[in-house]
Amino acid sequence: MEYRCVQCGFRVKTLFVQYSPGNIRLMKCENCKAVADEYIECELMIVLIDLILHKPKAYRHVLYNLLNQQSTHFQGLLWKSLFGFLVLDAYRSLLVKRPEEEWGMSMSISSFFWIYRKVLVDVILGNFMFLCSFLLAIRNQLKTSARFSSFRDLLLAVLISSYFKIFLAAMMVWEFPPSVIYIIDLFVLSSNTVALKVITESTMNRCVGACFIAHAVKFCTTQAF
Repeated sequence: MEYRCVQCGFRVKTLFVQYSPGNIRLMKCENCKAVADEYIECELMIVLIDLILHKPKAYRHVLYNLLNQQSTHFQGLLWKSLFGFLVLDAYRSLLVKRPEEEWGMSMSISSFFWIYRKVLVDVILGNFMFLCSFLLAIRNQLKTSARFSSFRDLLLAVLISSYFKIFLAAMMVWEFPPSVIYIIDLFVLSSNTVALKVITESTMNRCVGACFIAHAVKFCTTQAF
């Protein structure tokens, strides 16, 4: 993926010019005449806040300019992100599948293996159906308006925009009602929608439809097995 202006999404050749260490000049977009990426000089916390607020320009910064595929560490980052995504998804499935009364040493070995078999099936089959339905939904819903260059672009967008799953880690420390899991799922759905809109440059309604179909298929798959 090429560098993009975070304001309008127009392709730019470079984001800044460095004259000396610590002395840079941010480049302007030829299309909208604004600074191509002001997040270069912002603290990480500012980027995180704008991601949580679902600002498209923050997603363009991360997906196009920060995690550029031309980077030598891109492949390793992609695999690490995929591993983290699957681990958090497995923990979510474990929270949903294991009843409250089965926490503790009294759980039998058969119950233990049954629960973890269900978790494994949910993670593997659920995410496989999620990605397949995501691709089919994009082809049917977005049609020719979708302009992502490869499956790797889509996978990166899904992984990065699912960062809300990290809040599941808080449930290891503090007790929350089960409804919090589904609230996090809604945030992941909305975040996936914004990332898909940034990647495909399609309308919001079509992106919402594609993401909703994919998440609904995954939910039904995990409930059926």
